[in-house]
Amino acid sequence: MTTFATSRDFAATPEQVFAAFATPARLARWWGPAGFRNTFAVFEFTPGGRWVFTMHGPDGKDYPNEAVFVAIEPGRSIVLQHTCQPLFQLDLGFERTPAGTLVSWRQVFASAEIAAAVAHIVVPANEQNLDRWQAEVAGE
Repeated sequence: MTTFATSRDFAATPEQVFAAFATPARLARWWGPAGFRNTFAVFEFTPGGRWVFTMHGPDGKDYPNEAVFVAIEPGRSIVLQHTCQPLFQLDLGFERTPAGTLVSWRQVFASAEIAAAVAHIVVPANEQNLDRWQAEVAGE
C-alpha cells in the first residue's frame, strides 16, 4: 500500500475551507499534527509554485519541508508534491454538500516501503491535521 486516504465534513463552504489553506498566515496556524507550529520561507500558491517551510515540533525539533504546487482549482482542489523525504503527493478535494464541504485527503507515497515506514505517524497525523484545519475554519 502506498496511499493513505481520509475525509472530513466541514460546516463551511468550499470557498471558506479553501481560503484557510490559501492564506499563508492561516495555513501556518493549523498545518501539521497537534502541537506543531510552522515558519514559512516561501509560499507561492500557484501551479508550479514552491512551498518551503519548517515545522517546529512539540519535541523542540525543527523539520524542514519543501513542496511544489502541481494544480490548484480554487474551491475545488489542491495537488502538491512533497519534494523532500518522505516523497509523496497530496491531493485535497473540496465537494459541496448540503451541510457544507466534504474534504478528501489522499496522500500517495513514492513507494510501499516508505509508506509502511511512516504509516504509524501519517495515519494519526493526517487526522490531527484535519482536526486543526476544521478548527481554523470554524474559528473564522
